[in-house]
Amino acid sequence: MGFTVIEDEEERDGKQVIRRRIIRTDDPQFPSGYRYALHYGYTDDRGTILRYDNENETPNRHERHTSADIQEIEFPGMLKLRDRSLDEIKDLP
Repeated sequence: MGFTVIEDEEERDGKQVIRRRIIRTDDPQFPSGYRYALHYGYTDDRGTILRYDNENETPNRHERHTSADIQEIEFPGMLKLRDRSLDEIKDLP
């Protein structure tokens, strides 16, 4: 199985962190062709503010995590999801 790292970035501001990890893969566990985690949260026990990912045990399941819940989402494509994540982060504390 092959893979290519498309983006692997981390930005920190005090205890807040934004991490973007996007990997293009032909692994059948990720039928979309991507394994990704787009995370905005804290480095301490306050945890996640917002995260999109598909790194779980259910193939082709895409999720939106907040501090309150986890929702399954439709995958709109990697660039659209990345942009959506960055747009949402702009409006969060």
